[in-house]
Amino acid sequence: MSSSSVFDLEKHFAFYGAYHSNPVNVVIHMLFVWPIFFTTLVLLYFTPSLFNLSQLPFNPYGDKCCLALNIGFFFALIYGSFYVALDKKAGSVAALLCLICWIGSSAVARRLGFSLAWKVVLVAQLFCWTVQFIGHGVFEKRAPALLDNLTQAFLMAPFFVLFEALQMFFGYEPYPGFQANVKATIEADIKEWKDKKEKKIS
Repeated sequence: MSSSSVFDLEKHFAFYGAYHSNPVNVVIHMLFVWPIFFTTLVLLYFTPSLFNLSQLPFNPYGDKCCLALNIGFFFALIYGSFYVALDKKAGSVAALLCLICWIGSSAVARRLGFSLAWKVVLVAQLFCWTVQFIGHGVFEKRAPALLDNLTQAFLMAPFFVLFEALQMFFGYEPYPGFQANVKATIEADIKEWKDKKEKKIS
């Protein structure tokens, strides 16, 4: 896959949209994708850290500072950086959310401790994933995107639910004609999928 293809927002969003065209399923993902990201960071807080920010001499919080440069930090950094590379405006909002999630999850993880945190994360993840699978099975009536493109589903889902919200509530599009192009591609993809499904049945 070429670098231009990796950062082709129109292509990726059309792929995602083809699996999330039902309004109920769209709302379900808006509500439950970011909690998966957040709780993943909670668990990653307990990974080894390269540096603890509480060691900084100008840190006003002293030992109470919960932030550390661990795998969770780099996880959020990679996600946020990739989103900015996809689209500077919407990506910057997504990157800010990644930062907020990292800070918030660090505070929650430090307060809960590992023995309780992993249980909370497990319950939250199971619930969020179950609701999303119900969204696909009951409302979308199409298997989730992760069965066809695992990387796209996990890496881009948080950005795309935010992107959909920006489109839905503010009419945002990165450039004129973006929504029209994506809509046409989604409709063509769904039609192709339905045709293949009918052929299998017949």
